[in-house]
Order: sequence, then structure tokens, then C-alpha cells
Amino acid sequence: MKPESRFHGWSVVWAAFVLAVFSWGIGFYGPSVYLQTLHSVHGWSISIISGAISVHFLWSAAIIVFLPDLHRRIGIAQATAIGTVLTAIGIAAWAYSSQPWHPYVAAVVSGSGWALTSGATINAIVTRWFDKKRPQAIALAFNGASVGGIVFAPLWIAMIAAAGFQSAALLIGGLAIAVLVPLSLRYLRSAPADFGLAPDGEPADAHAAKSVPARSRRSLLSDARFITLSIPFALALFAQIGLFTHLVARLAPITGSAIAALAVSLATVCAVLGRSVLASLMGDRDRRILAAINFLLQACGVALLILGTSTTVLLIGCVAFGLGVGNLTSLPPLIAQKSFSPGDVGMAVALVTAVNQAVFATAPAILGILRDASGSYVLPFALAACAQISAALIVIYGRRFEATTYEQR
Repeated sequence: MKPESRFHGWSVVWAAFVLAVFSWGIGFYGPSVYLQTLHSVHGWSISIISGAISVHFLWSAAIIVFLPDLHRRIGIAQATAIGTVLTAIGIAAWAYSSQPWHPYVAAVVSGSGWALTSGATINAIVTRWFDKKRPQAIALAFNGASVGGIVFAPLWIAMIAAAGFQSAALLIGGLAIAVLVPLSLRYLRSAPADFGLAPDGEPADAHAAKSVPARSRRSLLSDARFITLSIPFALALFAQIGLFTHLVARLAPITGSAIAALAVSLATVCAVLGRSVLASLMGDRDRRILAAINFLLQACGVALLILGTSTTVLLIGCVAFGLGVGNLTSLPPLIAQKSFSPGDVGMAVALVTAVNQAVFATAPAILGILRDASGSYVLPFALAACAQISAALIVIYGRRFEATTYEQR
């Protein structure tokens, strides 16, 4: 391929952005809509359906562990295209469920699709094209996840109301295949070397690659740098997913249902803003310190959500909480970039993502149990705030192990 005047990597990032819009819109924000729809249509208990949603995320976590191997074997483009098809089949299976056990089968298929199209894949797409400019590229790509929440949550509800769950699932699944499969095969097959370039669009000889053997999963899992990266983000995402699940229920008695729904959208919009601002300001600043600040900002927001008795205070809490939301997906790969050799970053990110999903899959149920047991959201939201504060302390503690970090430059 001949070099282009415009670095092709930015086209790849925009392709990753579109992938994230569909992936999160269907695989992350979709399950809460599936839950409410199946409960209303069939009368199945919330616990049965939410159990299937947990399977969706847990099965996905198991697959993500092996995602780097799959990418090496068949390529990112082919794996992403397969994941898109599995996603479409999975949501159709959710929609056509007629027995309480059917969603569990659907969850295995939809979870497989989510694994092949979500965070670890987005990171793998961006990583081979960007090094110095990776924070900006990662932020742009992952902003698609937030846009997916803004667009798809109301889209799902509107389409189900207009055409029914089954028709909506077929239409959205068909649209995902029509958009993402050609996009994947067009933009995700190439690498900078195909254009005679190195990452960031620099001349190929500008990056003298160091030959460092890739480490095993077991070796990474026992590395203190990995442990102090994985645990804090697992805790923070546990808090975040649990809060999002119960946010409307917490706000509605005070704000009303309409403003409560608007508050969720406000938090999602703030996620885009927070991620973009952090990427622009990151530079050479310590990414673990930035992560700790992000966790503490969210904890302050949660404190306002616990203590607030007026709409104004609660909305300010949603803003503070929301500003940190997007960074929980974009910061782990950026910290891993500084902590591990280039050959280990993909595996480290995949393992972090898998651990995160295994942990946050339990959050909605645990916070719900605490809510029912205590009679209010004070205790469950306080648990979330404690998880965020603990995450800040652990990620900062991990700085002491960075002295042994692989020196890439």
C-alpha cells in the first residue's frame, strides 16, 4: 500500500468508534431493556432474567481471556465480524425467548458477541496504530461507547413500543451486520507497516522494535503491577454498574421519573466530556494518579447522591459521578501501556477486562439486596463510595512497582 497524506490510523479509530456505538448500545445498555421487556411480556421474575444478564457478562469475561490468541489466529477484522454476527443472533434469541430458560441460551450467544466487539477489541484496534497519541485515540474510540448509551437506550424503547421486541431485535441486529461487517473488513485488516509507517504515522524506522518475549497469563496475573491495576478498576466498575442500575430508582422519588431518566443521560454525556478532557490533559502525567483522582471525583458524586434531598444536589452528584464514568474503560489500557512491554499490553488489557466483567456482573444484585435489606439506598450507595475510595488507594499503591516497568523509549 502507498502512504496516504492523512494518517490511516485516524480512519481506523473512527471505525472503532462506530464499533463501540453498536457494541455498547446492544451488548451493554441493551440488557437492561431486555430485562424490563421480558418481564412485562412474559411476567418472568426479575431475578430469573437478571441471572441471564449475569451469564451474558460472565461468559463474555471467560472468552475475553483468550481474545488475544483469537486475534493472532484469525485477525482482528475477522474476529470482529464474527462477533457482530453473534451479537445479532444473540439479541434475536433474547427477543424470541418463550421459556424462562431461553434467555440463558441467548446470553451465551450475545455474551460471545459482546466479548468479540467490546473493550479489549477496541484497545487491540487502537494499540497497533498509536503509541504517543494513544490517549487521544483511545478517548475518541471509547467515546463511541457513551454515544451508544445516548442513542441506543431510547432507540430500543421507541422501536419496541412501535414494532415489538422481536422486530426491533431483527432490525437492529440487521443494521449492526450491515454497518459493522463491511467496516471491519475494510478498516481493521491493515496495520501501519502496510503503509510503510510506524505507529502515530511516523516513518517505519522511527520505532526500533525491541524483541521482548510475551509473558504467560499466569505470569501477568501474579505481577504486582497487574494486580494493582486490575483490582481498583474492578472495584470502581462494580460501583459504577451498580449505581447505574439503581440510579433511576434512587432519584425518581425526589426528582420524578422524567428528570431521573434525564439524569442518566446527563451522566452519560458527562462521560464523553470527562474522557475527552482527561485525554487532552494527560500528556506525560502519571496515569495512576489521574485514575485515583477520577475515582475520588466519582466518590464525591456518590456522596451527593447519598445525602442529596433536592433535585439540584442530586443532579450535581450525577455530573460529578458521570465525569469519571468514561475513564473507567479508557484508563486501564493507557496505564497498561506504561506498565508493560508492547507485546504484553493486549493480554494485560484482556485480563483486566475479563476480571472487571466478572466482578461488575454481581453489582446490580448485591446493591439490590442491600437496598431491600436496609430499606433505603444509603447503605448500597455507601458501599459503592467505599469501593471507589479503596480503588483510589490501591491504584496509587501500585506506583511503587512501576520502577521495574519495561522502558519502551
